[in-house]
Amino acid sequence: DQFATGLVGTRSPYRACRNSLNPDYISGGSSAGSAVAVALGQVSFALGTDTAGSGRVPAAFNNIVGLKPSRGLLSTRGVVPACASLDCVTVFANSCDDANRVFNVTARFDTEDPWSRRNSYANGPRYFHPAERSFRYAVPSPDQQAFFGDDVARDAFSQACEALTAIGGEAVEADFEPLFSAARLLYEGPWVTERYLAVEALLKRDPQALLPVIRDIIEPAADFTARQTFAAQYALQDYRQRAASLLDQVDVLVTPTAATCYRIDQVQADPIALNANLGYYTNFMNLLDLAAVALPTGFLSDGVGFGITLFHRAFSDKYLLSLAGALQRHLMIPPGCDADAAFQPEGSVLTAPVNEATPLVVCGAHMADLPLNWQLTERGGHLLERTQTAPAYRLYALAGGPPKRPGMVRDVASGTAIEVEVWQLPMSELGSFVADIPAPLGIGKVQIRDGRWLPGFICEASGIADAQDISEHGGWRTWLAQS
Repeated sequence: DQFATGLVGTRSPYRACRNSLNPDYISGGSSAGSAVAVALGQVSFALGTDTAGSGRVPAAFNNIVGLKPSRGLLSTRGVVPACASLDCVTVFANSCDDANRVFNVTARFDTEDPWSRRNSYANGPRYFHPAERSFRYAVPSPDQQAFFGDDVARDAFSQACEALTAIGGEAVEADFEPLFSAARLLYEGPWVTERYLAVEALLKRDPQALLPVIRDIIEPAADFTARQTFAAQYALQDYRQRAASLLDQVDVLVTPTAATCYRIDQVQADPIALNANLGYYTNFMNLLDLAAVALPTGFLSDGVGFGITLFHRAFSDKYLLSLAGALQRHLMIPPGCDADAAFQPEGSVLTAPVNEATPLVVCGAHMADLPLNWQLTERGGHLLERTQTAPAYRLYALAGGPPKRPGMVRDVASGTAIEVEVWQLPMSELGSFVADIPAPLGIGKVQIRDGRWLPGFICEASGIADAQDISEHGGWRTWLAQS
């Protein structure tokens, strides 16, 4: 689609790009050619762009994978902008395995791209893990699900959700209103002015160079005021905050990638309204700074592809690719337009899942309601359980203070069980927590009574030379109460 303004693949001075599975139907856009090239087997992967869904809708309609990375992870330097603050370079591929490979190569910080962002370690090359697991996924409440009269698409979405449940998912219905409200801002708000800025010189020099439908969308954007722009930014910030509450409750959000697919002649007869229908599930994504993977999960009545999109916060790309990869291995749908081709999973998986939080065993002043517990709670920690260690530890009251602190030393020969608490701490906060721990204490592995080895407080043997052995009390709280 001209100037990346469309989700249909027909808005081109070079004629419509046809669907690879049924040439009477649209291919999706705006990155139509990239998706069709992959689906036809001409290339193993291709790059596209995505502002409103251009890297996802073509993937769905052509039965391939579309990765819309977190904004800024793939450099947009050299890309003709649509909305520079929102644009993403995307990846089309036949499988999540291939999309992951391309992402590993292309996700690089670019000092010459003002929109570039550095990736996080937990979203890096080692964290693609397409294996079944337990997870919670949210779908829009039934009254918010739109299929524009396409009952086949509605059934296909239900079947895709059943497949997610089959690989370990727990479905919950949620209120997606903040997302859909944000979506309306993309073309009804001042972000269209970014599109105007991108083509302003051409529009003034040769307005006829723009297709009429493109000109009708972009030209009015010159009239947005500063007041309208700030009002829209305030509204978007409200939607972001409310969306964050939803994201906190689940591991992934799931929608159809597109609600239906149209014939080329239908889109040419009603280009604005039908294009808007295709953006129902896509337009909010970059405004809310989300990462997404569009995955093929079935077919519509005329043979074109149908798929779902898995999405969550920025920098969750690897988790989403992993989950989508597990679903793709479960469904085993041949990719692209070759129905006789078999889907070939990669086989063994060598990388590990991402841990966003870590358990932490505490045995003294960091326990609940004791003097240093704030070091956990103010970092977002919360109590998981109260338990005991394996009967293989000695507990000592260390010299110094305040506050008084114990040291726990492993002693398999004469140890006993010690009362402990297991807390959960965000991984992002663990480094600063460990940096504040004074010698002779540190963090190592502690065996608790059910046999698990968890990160927790340990003490160097040299630290107990002048310490009092209080193991007979069975725990720090009991010793404090009796001392």
